[in-house]
Amino acid sequence: MKKQLLAAALLIGTSFVTQAADYVIDYKGAHASINFKVKHLGYSWLTGRFNVFDGNFSFDENNINNSKITVNIDTSTVDSNHAERDKHLRGGKYLEVNKYSKASFVSNKIEDLGNNKIKVTGTLSLHGSDKTIVIDAYKIGEGKDPWGGYRAGFSGTTSINMSDFGFKKDFGEILFDLHIEGIKQ
Repeated sequence: MKKQLLAAALLIGTSFVTQAADYVIDYKGAHASINFKVKHLGYSWLTGRFNVFDGNFSFDENNINNSKITVNIDTSTVDSNHAERDKHLRGGKYLEVNKYSKASFVSNKIEDLGNNKIKVTGTLSLHGSDKTIVIDAYKIGEGKDPWGGYRAGFSGTTSINMSDFGFKKDFGEILFDLHIEGIKQ
């Protein structure tokens, strides 16, 4: 009888253990964005975004170290709200989208810093170069949505140096402001 009670207690106890949940980034519903800014000639900020990207993430609330994220970016969709400048950004001095039409980020380490703060380390593949970057992230929240699904959202910031990725024109540091909302699968 004791063995049966112990087995039942273990079964009940393990039913409450959660594991990582898998999400697809909701870029189609415009609930995610990859924004950037770079100094323009040292006088002002040029801001923009990438309009087409996709990805997924796995988030384990109880063991954030088991979480992971992958994002794929169509670099030809760079949008600085100025068509002529966008043509320039897609060209040979910058993104060279005819040669490097895709960029990606794949995490290799995610750390819980407490108070919903997360440090995401991973590889950014951009312009033919792979570099390790760190994203300072923050979990905004999670819960049921009005359409019967379940969502989780995060924001983060990071920066890269243009010279690290071999751009022919180098205006220095690019700052990224990232917003990711995922739909649980």
